[in-house]
Amino acid sequence: MKQQRQRRHGAGGPLRRVQIGNALSAFGSGFTMPYMFVYVDQVRGLGSPAAGMVFTVFALAALAVLPLTGRGIDRYGPRPVLLAGAAIAATGAFAFGHATGTPGLLVSSFLFGAGVTTCQPALATMIVRCSTKATRSHAFALQFTLVNLGMGIGALVGGQIVDVADPASLTRLFTIEAATFLGLALVTGSARIPAAPPVLLQDANGPSGLRALVADKAMLKLCLLAGLIFFTCYGQFESGVAAFATDTVGTAPSTLGLAIGANALTIVVLQMFMVRITARRRRTTAMAAAGVVWLGAWAMALVAGLIRTETMAATVAIISIYALFGVGESLLAPTLGPIVADLAPARLLGTYNAGYALVKQIAIAVGPAVGVLLVGSGTWPLYLAAMALCTLLIVTLSLRLRAHLTPAQDNARPVATVVRPAAPVRELQTAA
Repeated sequence: MKQQRQRRHGAGGPLRRVQIGNALSAFGSGFTMPYMFVYVDQVRGLGSPAAGMVFTVFALAALAVLPLTGRGIDRYGPRPVLLAGAAIAATGAFAFGHATGTPGLLVSSFLFGAGVTTCQPALATMIVRCSTKATRSHAFALQFTLVNLGMGIGALVGGQIVDVADPASLTRLFTIEAATFLGLALVTGSARIPAAPPVLLQDANGPSGLRALVADKAMLKLCLLAGLIFFTCYGQFESGVAAFATDTVGTAPSTLGLAIGANALTIVVLQMFMVRITARRRRTTAMAAAGVVWLGAWAMALVAGLIRTETMAATVAIISIYALFGVGESLLAPTLGPIVADLAPARLLGTYNAGYALVKQIAIAVGPAVGVLLVGSGTWPLYLAAMALCTLLIVTLSLRLRAHLTPAQDNARPVATVVRPAAPVRELQTAA
């Protein structure tokens, strides 16, 4: 009876613990992520090539662990996978803060990245298990809001602790992040997650693992769209756009921090309003609308490049870019995760979440390399044109995805059938 009630209304208590754990791990990530490059390059004095290798290994760790992560979630459930991921991430973060040479930093970076990427699909699976189709969009949107809020607060607090001249301050930073992952394991790993729904006999004999995902045309098209989204927005957020703002426009680093804060504030303020708006719209429409908003962001980037000699106007344009990115992100948060959950068979939910996370990690790893390369070569108009073209492609692919989703998966309201009243039957009267 309790499980049936949870499947109808969702598990409120466990879901709150999952969201708290999400926010806690995001706080830890915001605590250290902005300072990893500075830590390797300046604090340990190993130079930018070593720092680049560290970030590459961090991203490649996802390729190694995510295929195994999805299989583990489907076989053993999300809780043991989350506990393992949190333990690996805590070990990697602690070792990273105490490593002094390149080999130690590379090993700890791999553990760090492997743990973080292992936790992501496990947490997504927990959110799906603890919510219903009616509440799932709200749950994913709340997760996105708390993650941004946690990372913003973490970056703000971490910035007060960081002292490049004092390596011990960075060591403390990574030690605190290791503690946040242990807190994630304690808070969320001990929650009573509802069991997966029973699998029908005819579904149990179907393809399993990545073969099932590859055979799902709708999921493949969604992964292609998601990869383009993460490449164009999230992959440029702290790299290509930041390089364009500082190198081309001449924006001060302090102003760039203000712009990132404007992005986080936009998401926190708008997210719940966007949930209400998207609840009455097709999910593919919301994704296409996000692309349209991002087109406005790239237009503002063009304006900033053209008027870069006007310091105040260019500064406003740069801040507007990040704010518009936040509007688009708010539209996407209630859509992508729920579509993955609706497409996935119950027995393969972990595999689908892991595949989606793998596409996300690859796009986020490739995006900064492409963005920084184009901006650094002095071809910033080509960079903006390429990103605008990718954004137009996001709009097109979002609308084309509609044909591959069921009305329920796309959050489309069923068309009401109008029943016209029958015409009155006139009795024939015969003349006497």
